[in-house]
Amino acid sequence: MTGFSPAEASTPDTFAPVEIGLHGVRKRFSDQVAVDGVSLNVHEGEFFSVLGPSGCGKTTVLRMIAGFVDPDEGRIELDGNDMVGVPPYRRDVNTVFQSYALFPHMSVWDNVAYGLKRKKLRGEELKKRVGEHLELVRLSQFAQRRPAQLSGGQQQRVAIARALAAGPQLLLLDEPLGALDAKLRKELQIELMRIQREVGTTFLYVTHDQEEALVLSHRIAVMNAGKIEQVGYPEDVYERPATRFVAGFIGTSNILDAEVSGVDGGFAELTAPGATRLRARFTGAVSHGQKVAATVRPEKVHLFNETAEPPTGWCVLPGVVHDVVYTGVSTQFVVDTPAGELVAFVQNAQRIDDAGAPGQPVRLAWDPEFTVLLEKADD
Repeated sequence: MTGFSPAEASTPDTFAPVEIGLHGVRKRFSDQVAVDGVSLNVHEGEFFSVLGPSGCGKTTVLRMIAGFVDPDEGRIELDGNDMVGVPPYRRDVNTVFQSYALFPHMSVWDNVAYGLKRKKLRGEELKKRVGEHLELVRLSQFAQRRPAQLSGGQQQRVAIARALAAGPQLLLLDEPLGALDAKLRKELQIELMRIQREVGTTFLYVTHDQEEALVLSHRIAVMNAGKIEQVGYPEDVYERPATRFVAGFIGTSNILDAEVSGVDGGFAELTAPGATRLRARFTGAVSHGQKVAATVRPEKVHLFNETAEPPTGWCVLPGVVHDVVYTGVSTQFVVDTPAGELVAFVQNAQRIDDAGAPGQPVRLAWDPEFTVLLEKADD
């Protein structure tokens, strides 16, 4: 099937030259393939996230870039230089871990200064560098405290300051906010964006948190079972997922198994059980009778009672409301349809009728511009 490129995305013209490049990287542990032919480029000054579920290989990728693990195959280049076999201390890379890894017996100031002292920095230059980075993470007033006297968020900011103080070419962050509560994570996300923007250092960020990756990143690589499923801008990965996995892993998606019945003006005409006017915009080539999957995000789906007429040209699917979940800002409707269970998120301010009681027949409808055509793949 042509027209779909799940593992490749064009290089953004706005980014600087490639900082870190992975080329056909593979890593096996015993009989388990952890990383399977990964290739990607991260650009200078970019905030790049590797997103995926536990066990997908994302941390192994980070550890190979850091030099803690060597790949079995492939090349890892930093600024054009092959790093395979180069020990971690000779790579211009620092790592921030989820566990903070601060020295408990040292003050905040001494923790930040530790790496600089090992580089033989002394006197006024040392004081200046430590002071600048404590100011960067807004912890100057806590310079003489010990890590145990700080909150989790403050400790992580110390770890970031220590990692950046040495002036690395690349900063690796391995789920650094994973140990924090939800409110603190959101606060630190904003801090991380500000810090990266101010220092301009390339950040490579590993996370399983979809929202975190969407919020923080210039671009995202989505990993599954050791492979890259898609690389792209956050809005592209969310709005135009390339595979069933990406559509289902990032946010919530309705996925319909369908068959191509024709092509009309840049849209593929699709047939699916119970659906009328099911269409999806596509690029590339599709053929009559081709088995595909189509996806639409729940927030794009509108709910109508069975007598109301959706706008002309919209995709329409009849169903019966199975469940209703009130979430404050919106209400989630779970609807049984001939094509399977679908979900609609309706903003409460936009609800204009009483459609949606459990057991009520309804019609789901959406603009075909929001239907994304996927490769047909097994679940």
